[in-house]
Amino acid sequence: MHISIEISLYPLANEQFKTDIWAFIKTLRQVDGLKVVTNGMSTQVFGEYDLTTQVVMAEIKKVHEKLGSAVFICKFIASDRSVLSTGSKIEESTTPGYEKMLNNKADIS
Repeated sequence: MHISIEISLYPLANEQFKTDIWAFIKTLRQVDGLKVVTNGMSTQVFGEYDLTTQVVMAEIKKVHEKLGSAVFICKFIASDRSVLSTGSKIEESTTPGYEKMLNNKADIS
């Protein structure tokens, strides 16, 4: 069984919020078996149900332990929604400019 999770992270009272958000996304991208897609409003994570939920929940816990105050808005759908109704796959790319920020921490300020 597969799952799709849409996540929005809102670190509260944190001046370095972009760094914390990108660190969360980078960690998810390093896990074999997960497909991670980002855009200007959220991050979508697709994969096998148990692996995906375990990794996402563990990373949410790490963010809460590090930041204390962070809000996550999540949607969980019990299917692989990376496949569009046309049968085409969503590309693992990001919104223009985001890939550069993901790879170059200096651009995240």
